[in-house]
Amino acid sequence: MKKFSLVLSVIFLYNTSRVLGAEEGMPQLNPEYWAAQIFWLILIFSVLYIVIWKIFLPKIVNGIENRKLKVVNDLNETQKLKDSAEKKLEEYNKIIEDAKKAAKKTIEENKKKLENEIKDKNQKFNEEIEKELISAEKEIKNLKKNSISSINKIATEISSELVKQVVGTKVNMSNVTAIVDEVSKKEIKNNI
Repeated sequence: MKKFSLVLSVIFLYNTSRVLGAEEGMPQLNPEYWAAQIFWLILIFSVLYIVIWKIFLPKIVNGIENRKLKVVNDLNETQKLKDSAEKKLEEYNKIIEDAKKAAKKTIEENKKKLENEIKDKNQKFNEEIEKELISAEKEIKNLKKNSISSINKIATEISSELVKQVVGTKVNMSNVTAIVDEVSKKEIKNNI
C-alpha cells in the first residue's frame, strides 16, 4: 500500500503542470493526460468510497437494522394482538353460549310454570263449572218438583172449576187431585 501511494505521488507531481490545462482537442482521449486522469479518478473514487464506507454506509446499515427491529417488534405485537383477539373472541362466544343456555333454561322454566298455572286454573275452572252444573241440576230438579206440584195444584183447581161450571156441582178435590197426579205421571214417563 505504501508503494502504491508513493507511485501515485510521483505521478501526481510529474503531471501537475499538465493537469491544469489542455493544449488541443479532447484531453480525455490524449494519452499524455491519462496518468493525471487516472490519478484524479482514483483519488475521487477513493475519497467517495471512504466517505460512503465510513459515513453513509453505517447510517444505511443502522437504518436497515432499525427497520428490521421495528418490523420484528410490529410482527410480535401483531401476534400478541391476534392472540388477545382470539381469546376475546373465545370469551365472547362463551358468553353468548352461556346467555343462550340461560335464556333457554329460563324459557323452559317459565313455560313449565305457565303450563302448571294453566293446568291449575283449568282444573279450578272445571271444578267451578262442575259445581255450577250440580247446583243448576239441583235447581232444575227442585223447579221440576215444585213446578209439577204447582202445575198439579193449578190443574186440580182449574179442573174442579171446569167441572163445577160444566156440570154445576162441586167435585171432590181428592178425586180430582188423584186423577191429575195420575195423568201428570203418565206424561212425565212419556217425555223421559
